[in-house]
Amino acid sequence: MTAVVLEGFDLVKRFGSTVALDGVGLAVGRGEAVAIMGPSGSGKSTLLHCLAGITRPDAGEVHLLGQRVDAMGERQRSALRRTRFGFVFQFGQLLPELPAEENVALPLMLGGTSRAEAVRRAREWFGPLGLGGMEGRRPGELSGGQAQRVAIARALITRPAVVFADEPTGALDQATGHDTMRLLVEATRGNDASLVVVTHDPQVARWCDRTVEVRDGRILTGAGTAAGPYPGHDARGYPGHDAQAHPGHDVRGHPGNDGPGSLTRILPGRNG
Repeated sequence: MTAVVLEGFDLVKRFGSTVALDGVGLAVGRGEAVAIMGPSGSGKSTLLHCLAGITRPDAGEVHLLGQRVDAMGERQRSALRRTRFGFVFQFGQLLPELPAEENVALPLMLGGTSRAEAVRRAREWFGPLGLGGMEGRRPGELSGGQAQRVAIARALITRPAVVFADEPTGALDQATGHDTMRLLVEATRGNDASLVVVTHDPQVARWCDRTVEVRDGRILTGAGTAAGPYPGHDARGYPGHDAQAHPGHDVRGHPGNDGPGSLTRILPGRNG
């Protein structure tokens, strides 16, 4: 059985008289990709914020690898978000005054890594993510899809336990969104990280291993179904093998250990 990395127990969150979460529980396994779906106002983003230590629940508990997150002080939770969690948002939230390579390197620099070393490690992500030659571009000089790839690299550079993605394709066209989700799932899985995606789009959710649906602050009874196969994916909902479209990937569509398309080769700590 897959080890649980992140778990929320009986989470309750109120904003005034509005109950955003009403006793929600969710467990995420190591390397698992989970989509959280629901209409606007359902509580899905509040659930993500509680799981990620951004917002403290009014009741209930959040555990990361057995460590209780909701009981931490703000400074501890901030450090946790910087080192053990990664984030990809709808509009990237890159710093406009920094070049792409420094945006990716920023979490390392905030953690005490020297600028030279942080930038060196950041540059390793650009080629495999299709961003070669764009290291010096500022966010305003990148397309929406390119900016989201930079955000993916930034989210993963610290080798987090969990990556949270809040509507990661919401500002992209369908084709670019498809490619962004492929890279996001492949890169997190190749980094042995879990992925939690908040979305209203069933096509985005289908990239994940399973989907839970939130309505009125509760997970619907019977929700949590595994994603079904779809074009280019195997029966487990993983990206399927397409040697022409995805060179350098193994027969399951996971990053392989050879070939120019391999993400595994550039993951921090994998090659010294």
